[in-house]
Amino acid sequence: MDRLASDRMFIAVMETGSFTAAARRFGTTSGQASKVVARLEAELGVRLLNRTTRAVSATEVGQAYYEQLRGLIEEFDALDQSVRDASASPRGRVRLTAPLTFGATELVPALNRFASAFPDISLDVSFSDRVVNLVDEGFDAAVRVGRPTDTTLIARRLCQIRVVLVGAESYLDRAGVPAAPADLARHECVIDTNFRDPWHWHFRTGGRVEQVPVRGRLRYSNAEACLGAAEAGLGLAFVPDFVAAPSLRAGRVRALLADHADDPLGVFALYPPGRHLAAKVRVLIDHLAEYFRGRDWGV
Repeated sequence: MDRLASDRMFIAVMETGSFTAAARRFGTTSGQASKVVARLEAELGVRLLNRTTRAVSATEVGQAYYEQLRGLIEEFDALDQSVRDASASPRGRVRLTAPLTFGATELVPALNRFASAFPDISLDVSFSDRVVNLVDEGFDAAVRVGRPTDTTLIARRLCQIRVVLVGAESYLDRAGVPAAPADLARHECVIDTNFRDPWHWHFRTGGRVEQVPVRGRLRYSNAEACLGAAEAGLGLAFVPDFVAAPSLRAGRVRALLADHADDPLGVFALYPPGRHLAAKVRVLIDHLAEYFRGRDWGV
C-alpha cells in the first residue's frame, strides 16, 4: 500500500476512533488497517497512535500530524476532482442513503430519471430509516426528512411534506370525529414508531404548537402500514401527505383536524462539506432539487 493510502487510513482511524470503523470505510479488516498504520509509523519513525484493548487515541505527535495532513489531503482531493470534472462528463459511483418510505415511493422515480440522463454514473442507494454517519459509512449524500440535526453537513432543501391525521368512515362512525387535538385522548391511534417521539403528535392551535399524547394498541414502524390499519377502521393514523394522498383521493380515509396542522417538514439533501463537491454528487443533487421543486401532493 502506497504512502497516500496509508495516510488516508490514518485519517480514517482518527475520524472514526477505531481501526474497525476505519477498515469498514475502505472495505478491509481491522487487522489490515492496524498493519497499514503501523507501517506508516515505521516509515515516519514515530508513534502516531496509542493502542489499548479498548480504545485508540492519538499521541501528541499523531494529533499534530493529523491536523496538518487532513488539510493537505483535502487539497489534493479537491485538485484531483477538479481536473477530472474539467476533463470529462460526470462519472463514477454515488452512494446515497434515504428513508425507506419516501425513498421507495417518491425518490425512486427521480433516481430512475437521473440514471437515464447520466449513464456514466452508477447509483448505490440504501433505503433505511436509520440515520447513518455519512463519513464513517462511506456515503456521498443523504436524503432526510425534517430539520437537519447534524450541523457538520451541508443541507439543500428539496421540498416539503406535511404530516396529516386520517381515519376511515367506519372508524369515525363508531368512535366519533375529533373536533380538537385534545379529543385524541379518547381515540384509538395507530402509532408510527419511526417518529422521534411516537407517543406525542404535533398540532398547531392559535399559533401555538401542541404536543398531544396519544395511545394505541397497534404500533408499526412504517407509515404505509399505519395507513393500512386506518383504512381497515382500526384507528386514526398520523402519516406523511405523500403516503396518504392516494387513499384520500380514493375516499378510503378522510383528513381530520386540518385547521390544526403543524408546519410542514423540509426534505433535504445532505452532504459532507469540502472545498470541491464531486461533479457526480453535484449533478445528482441538482437533479433532485429540480425534480422536487414545488412538489405538492394535493393534501
